[in-house]
Amino acid sequence: MANSDPTDGPPPFEDAFSGDDVEQQIYGTVLRTREPVTASAIADQINCDPKTARKYLNWFADLGIVTQHDGHPATYKRNNAYFEWRRINQLAARHSLEELQQRVRTLTTKINSYEDEYDAAIPADVDALAVVETTVDRSIDDVYSDLADWMTAREERTRYERARQQRAGTADHEQASG
Repeated sequence: MANSDPTDGPPPFEDAFSGDDVEQQIYGTVLRTREPVTASAIADQINCDPKTARKYLNWFADLGIVTQHDGHPATYKRNNAYFEWRRINQLAARHSLEELQQRVRTLTTKINSYEDEYDAAIPADVDALAVVETTVDRSIDDVYSDLADWMTAREERTRYERARQQRAGTADHEQASG
């Protein structure tokens, strides 16, 4: 018989951080936030005092996790640049220089293949409807899927290349000081 205990498994997405302390709940709320939001609105979402939310949001702003927008009241927005920087640092820390170089090469090959297939430099240059009208075996969903995959590969290559450069700089620094 299956265990129906509601505490088993992950929490529902809309309440993913409910079991965490207030700091983690605020952080989780910030992760899901795409538009500037007030400390009071976040406090309402997680059922905490607005002063507590503001304290943590100001701390997150000092760390660069959120961007504080002055106004009355002040609003806070997730700082996507921070999360991009963090992702690149994680890649550089978790992968060797050789692994990063190989991933860049693999992604470059994939990107070049899409460029050749669609005779375009970037996905935005492709008219998906025109492609579908001129080919028999391609649906609009196939083309959009390719374009999304191509865009993702370009973004991922940029991250891996930046991580590779960071890792190479670290390796150069270690060799010079060693």
